[in-house]
Amino acid sequence: MFELLPVDPKTIFLLYFWGNFFTCLLIFSFSFSYANSDNKKILKWFGLGKLILTFAWILALLRNIIPDFASINIANSMIFAACCFETIAMLSLIKTHAKRQFQIQIAITAASIFLFNISTLFDASMNTRVIIGGIGVFAIYLLPTIIYFIEKEKSFFKTFYVLCYTGFEILIAIRIFHRYLHPQNLIISNDAFDSFYSICLFLLTLIGIVGFLLLVKERQDNKIKKLLSDRNQFFSIISHDLRGPLGSSVSLSEILLENIEQYSREEIKEISELLHDSNKNIYKLLENLLEWSKVQTGMITFHPKNILLNALIEENIELSRNAALNKNINITFESAFLVEAEVDKNMINTILRNLLSNAIKFTDKNGEIKLKLAKTNQKAEISITDNGIGVPDYIKEKLFKINGKVLQKGTENELGSGLGLLLCKEFVNIHKGEISVESQQGKGSTFRFTLPLKID
Repeated sequence: MFELLPVDPKTIFLLYFWGNFFTCLLIFSFSFSYANSDNKKILKWFGLGKLILTFAWILALLRNIIPDFASINIANSMIFAACCFETIAMLSLIKTHAKRQFQIQIAITAASIFLFNISTLFDASMNTRVIIGGIGVFAIYLLPTIIYFIEKEKSFFKTFYVLCYTGFEILIAIRIFHRYLHPQNLIISNDAFDSFYSICLFLLTLIGIVGFLLLVKERQDNKIKKLLSDRNQFFSIISHDLRGPLGSSVSLSEILLENIEQYSREEIKEISELLHDSNKNIYKLLENLLEWSKVQTGMITFHPKNILLNALIEENIELSRNAALNKNINITFESAFLVEAEVDKNMINTILRNLLSNAIKFTDKNGEIKLKLAKTNQKAEISITDNGIGVPDYIKEKLFKINGKVLQKGTENELGSGLGLLLCKEFVNIHKGEISVESQQGKGSTFRFTLPLKID
């Protein structure tokens, strides 16, 4: 059948050109009209790859009209670069921080471009150049395809997308072996195999693009669902946890205002202290609410720098020293060595401040809090241990979850909403670390979080 309908190289290049041209229109239209700010960057990389590929096929179509250097070397280099941009977009869909993977993709692309151009420089045969080009494209797509396969979170569109590119990789591998076993001095021959390969590659590419856009849409829809759910919980926190301390402040100020002449100096001082504590709780809750809402809306940017964690921990201990002294709590810090890590200083300060504040809140007078800094498996581990009242199991399960209501008063009836721990988890996740708690009721708690020594 294919012999009756031979597909010559120019027809294939023309087909690829129009396919990529309309794909560019589709991607950029989707980006400008529908995508949110997070997905626009991903679509920009993907669209840029398709745009470069469109120009590459124009150069390929002009072969024998323009110099071979432009129609062969530059065109194929652009094809490799386009594949690189597309795979960076693929990786961005499933990995928040993929700096190392991006570097690997760029390195593979650079090596492919170098080897192909060296082969043309030394007048390698057309068959050899086709094989080198096929190996280069196969290598560029290999890592993202593997990462998609081993990704824990599965969905229909993700499976659909990865199967498209698995088929794409298998098709390229088959053609590489076919050209190795049956050498030809043509880019694309008129035989049945090359016709079948070209048509299947074109169809798989188009299906893969549709899969990519559906995956972007799914990611966007999931984020919208999460934002709506978090928004509802956000208002629940405001209505419940903010109303309590605000009500106390209003009541105390009302008592003070209406009966100030009847109270002694000591009584006024006592009411003022209660009012101050209530306002302090309100301020802390509002501060955490503001920080958390900034994280959810993407207003907080991640700026990692090499920081000496020992010094950062000691700074936060000093800031918490007065609160600890009020309960005569001793805070100690130990570390066997100095540890540097690539972290966002403000975020780590927020984590340490919240965890120290909680430890002080839930530790009795004359208690003890121990901070430890260790380095294991290319990670820094910070633990904060207290000998306080501990966390009941039914509360422990709800920690770090916005849909889990946490109600536990401190040793001196200090109030808390658990929002500080949510904030800690968000910031630890941004650093690609982990946070956990070990606790036994009546014996104390250990909150532990890890930070990669270098962010990828």
